[in-house]
Amino acid sequence: MNVPDIRVEKGHAGPEEVAAITAILLARAAAHTPAPTPAHAGRPRAAWRRLEREPGFRAPHSWR
Repeated sequence: MNVPDIRVEKGHAGPEEVAAITAILLARAAAHTPAPTPAHAGRPRAAWRRLEREPGFRAPHSWR
């Protein structure tokens, strides 16, 4: 039994349209480059701050 790998959920796509979408997806998958590795192997910096190190007052118009 021949089961297709790609299925059209809505509408009617012809074999040419399915082939075009498949070609685009395969080209994008082949062009994907892995993310560059960081230059240092240290621990990442925390995205949060400790409250005791923050100043006690922030201006009401400050962006934080």
